[in-house]
Amino acid sequence: MKFILRRIAWMLLLVSGQAAANRSINMPVGVTDVSHKVYNLHMTIFWICVAIGVVVFGVMLYAIVFHRKSVGHQPAKFHDNTKLEVVWTIIPFLILGAIAFPATKTLLQMDDVSDSDLTIKVTGYMWRWHYEYLGTGVEFMSDLSTPYEAIIHRAALGKDYLREVDNPVVVPINKKIRFLMTANDVIHSWWVPELAVKKDAIPGFINETWTRINEVGRYTGQCAELCGARHAFMPIVVDAVSEQDFAKWLTEQQQMRMPPEPSPVNEQVSEEPMLDAESQAAPTAEEPTMAPDQVLPASTGEVSPAPVLDAELIEQKSNLESNEDLTP
Repeated sequence: MKFILRRIAWMLLLVSGQAAANRSINMPVGVTDVSHKVYNLHMTIFWICVAIGVVVFGVMLYAIVFHRKSVGHQPAKFHDNTKLEVVWTIIPFLILGAIAFPATKTLLQMDDVSDSDLTIKVTGYMWRWHYEYLGTGVEFMSDLSTPYEAIIHRAALGKDYLREVDNPVVVPINKKIRFLMTANDVIHSWWVPELAVKKDAIPGFINETWTRINEVGRYTGQCAELCGARHAFMPIVVDAVSEQDFAKWLTEQQQMRMPPEPSPVNEQVSEEPMLDAESQAAPTAEEPTMAPDQVLPASTGEVSPAPVLDAELIEQKSNLESNEDLTP
């Protein structure tokens, strides 16, 4: 028995040492007020569960060790105990009530998308994301940018392996960002742990969520709903910048998507041939229309018949008359 307890103690020390060395085994604290509340709620419930586990398994181990048959202990014979049954019903009820109050308050805050400063529509595709900044005219696709050679392990893996994209989402800090989630093909899930945002994107349906980031930085996530063969290659990258940098970025994106304005020189050059063609195609009242058999002499403005054409017509007429005379 001492050997078993010693092994359990060593396992607990090992786990606690790994937890101190690698904090990623726990959920992140995050960079938003909601993420802090979610983390605190998580840790509160975690320690409540630890306390319940210690009590329950402590009683079990005590009964197993000190009330075993090998030491001559005789089992007690009873049918029920009303006081005990009331106690083990009331205690879990109080524990759940203590957990439910802060959890409900946090959930209600997470669902409150009112008074947002910016709305971004997120559409999931197989296997990329589309972002549209509503009311600004800015929208783009976001794809995985990890090189294929690195994916098949024929090149060195970068620091952001499978967590890098060509077009990240750029948002300002200290502003309430509202996200509208939907999908074009199958169900996806937009998940960024450090923002405490995880919402399903369902075709034909729109979900809502929000965040307000407190710190400048880059925060990554991924699709959290199995959506096909390349589900693992659908990352999310959010760049949180200052309000000034966001305004500058937004202006640049709007200018990139704005069609170029034609210069006055180009307009003049493009209009001149059109005016010449119109003046040539539509004769004015002052200029007489010429017949096909008339030419305009270069010296005067009078119209005269073309002599060459008249001679040809007279010759053709005489040939026709001579042929008629020869007909019997």
